[in-house]
Amino acid sequence: MEEKILVNDTLVGINGELTRYAEMISQTENKELKQTLKQFRNASEMSQEEIYQIAREKAYYIPAAPAKPDEIAHVKEILMKPAV
Repeated sequence: MEEKILVNDTLVGINGELTRYAEMISQTENKELKQTLKQFRNASEMSQEEIYQIAREKAYYIPAAPAKPDEIAHVKEILMKPAV
């Protein structure tokens, strides 16, 4: 299998893990379990960052262009409006 595919599949898997950890952390009332899940999440975030850096260095992943100031301002304006 190609290295690029393996790297991208790994990133997709870790991102899915992070989503599941966030869901579990927010839903548990057990403080010990919550802390353990946070530790797992933090370890996954570190792994994701390492794989992401490898993908960037090898040009396997090209991030989107940075948002323009007017685009950022527009999103902030939308998010600051009170819900109806």
